Amino acid sequence: MRKQEQIPRRDRLDPVLKVAFPIWVVGAVLLVLFPVYLIFLVSFAPGSALFGERPPLFITDFTLQWWQRVIEDGQLVSPLIKSLTVATVTTVMAILIAAPAAYVISRLRPAVAYTIVLILLVTRMFPEFTIGISVATWFARFGLTDTYLGLILAHLIGSLPFIAWILVGTFETVPRDLEEAAHIDGASRMATLLRVVFPVAAPGIAVASLFVWLYSWNEFLYARLLTTNQNTLPLQVFQAIDRGSLQQMATVAAVLTLPILLVVYFLQRYLKPGALTGAVKG
Repeated sequence: MRKQEQIPRRDRLDPVLKVAFPIWVVGAVLLVLFPVYLIFLVSFAPGSALFGERPPLFITDFTLQWWQRVIEDGQLVSPLIKSLTVATVTTVMAILIAAPAAYVISRLRPAVAYTIVLILLVTRMFPEFTIGISVATWFARFGLTDTYLGLILAHLIGSLPFIAWILVGTFETVPRDLEEAAHIDGASRMATLLRVVFPVAAPGIAVASLFVWLYSWNEFLYARLLTTNQNTLPLQVFQAIDRGSLQQMATVAAVLTLPILLVVYFLQRYLKPGALTGAVKG
């Protein structure tokens, strides 16, 4: 007798998951974006529209008075320039330091590489406040308080271990066949690294850069400990919460959010899954 072909059993939850999963994704996205929407809503809404019995979720009578007031106060440009400068320089320096180091670690023996990666992760387990107090104390002795350099170095201390861990995993996915082929073609190790390895690892480097930039842009602890007169933008938001009105707070927070959206927009082409697929033909 011929064996009857087994018909694969259909998962009963499959139809439910096909409906529930898109709803869950849309709900999660709305949950994340709703606070951002509220920030911009408050910054553009007239005060009378917010303090009624039922504040509306949609405003038709927009106003720019809060944005004009924040800009005319003259307390926004300097924090914005400082935050942009510190975040950008910190990102560039972090990648220049961490990318070559992570590449070397990824090419070590697995046991050695695993030990180094584990040490990097352990350094991030200590409370940042404890490390921040020590860093601020030493930086004050060296005269790095209220300086761009002091804040950049402090942000590097906080970000380097984490992005090095990310980049080690990124370089491990780069096939060594590409390097061997470049060496056969006469490329030096440095040329191979710059022209072959780094371009293939560009998605991972972009992700690491985004993490560093967002960390530095939003960082509050080191900025608070190392700043006495020239605020960063997060400190300016805190000052608006402490001293300003609700609309001023929302406006400064909206200014803090806008560069994040721009940076993510420009890096989004690198933030795609499977970007390394096809690097080597089968």
